[in-house]
Amino acid sequence: MKEKLYIIKIGGALIDDEELLEQFLEQFAEIQEKKILVHGGGKLATTLADKLGIEQKLVNGRRITDKDTLDIVAMVYAGGINKNIVAKLQQKKCKAIGFSGADANLIKAKKREHAEIDFGFVGDITEKSVNRKLISKLLKLELVPVFSAITHDKKGHLFNTNADTIASVIAQALSVKYDVELLYCFDKEGVLEDVNNPESVIKNISEEEFSILKEDGKLHKGILPKLENALGAVKNNVNKVFLIKETELKNHIENHHAGTEICL
Repeated sequence: MKEKLYIIKIGGALIDDEELLEQFLEQFAEIQEKKILVHGGGKLATTLADKLGIEQKLVNGRRITDKDTLDIVAMVYAGGINKNIVAKLQQKKCKAIGFSGADANLIKAKKREHAEIDFGFVGDITEKSVNRKLISKLLKLELVPVFSAITHDKKGHLFNTNADTIASVIAQALSVKYDVELLYCFDKEGVLEDVNNPESVIKNISEEEFSILKEDGKLHKGILPKLENALGAVKNNVNKVFLIKETELKNHIENHHAGTEICL
């Protein structure tokens, strides 16, 4: 029987709210099973870029990570945010250890290729990008890895990589060894059929149902990357995947009643 492992991803809105982050980390620290935390960024990188006069470049609504922007996000995500979370978890007697993908070659990425757009220092990853053996050794030592959304190519370049994708591919890689449950924590009760009605939580979403909801325009564009990565995890042997409200982590761990479950 495989040992239980929770892989939990949090986003920028939670990181930007110090009180909510504190509450979440209290609940995270109480999880007795093996666990990994993956975090995105917050507004700090944008705020810092504005202060430094570095323009944020968008092409067709997509962010371009040039060298100046990369320097900022690496400093903020892998530096300030990551170490702040690690310090708070240490305070709660959780043996957290912070990483970027470059550390010990834990996540190796490939520069995103696009026929028309150069996204700059944006890295794409798959399940094979993850150093499964080393992460497993860290878990065996009762350490709690905390991953920022920074990866590398083993050629001396750092990349900005989607944190939802990082959580998904780590879950896929470790599902060979562990009974993995992947949790995407965000500011809604789950995936909502009506974004204006917090009680309209969809309890289960399959790939077919996702396609229908997407086609009908019922899904907010911000939720799409989470759902796409969640489905990718389920299709690649991750045992359970949920989208839950960040304040419901403890309730979900204990009762499995919260949020939206992603299924085949």
